[in-house]
Amino acid sequence: MMKRNLAIIALSTALVLPGIAMARPVTVTTTLKNYGGDGAYLALYLTDASGAYVRTLWVAGKKSKYYKHLTDWYRATGGSSAQINGLTGASVGAGKTLKVSVELEDALFDAGYKINIDAAAEDMRDSPREISVPLTKAGAGQSVSGKQYVAGFTYSP
Repeated sequence: MMKRNLAIIALSTALVLPGIAMARPVTVTTTLKNYGGDGAYLALYLTDASGAYVRTLWVAGKKSKYYKHLTDWYRATGGSSAQINGLTGASVGAGKTLKVSVELEDALFDAGYKINIDAAAEDMRDSPREISVPLTKAGAGQSVSGKQYVAGFTYSP
């Protein structure tokens, strides 16, 4: 009887746990205002319910010497290249759109996590937490405006 119960528990755990950790592709779209400057550097990153850094989703801009201008993200990562391996692309021009697909676990939605964007453009003011939106199922597809550079930001599963 004991072995049978253990086998049932092991089987049910094997079936349930992968569902908890399932990740799905989520498209994040960031459209910049036509602010009249050079291309912007953007750091898209995830924070937990207490505001603590969880991980980097994407960095637009390849020259690491400018990352320090993405202040909140840079402070959280310490500028570590290990945090962004494989997660970088070109900077985003004024009036242009950045559209990337990221993997997010289902458990992150409606659990207090936020998607944040720090932004900076050469010879212009830095904008830490340009965007900070709760990661919720209801918020998917809802456009949010930024403080300085971002005209609209959406995410959709």
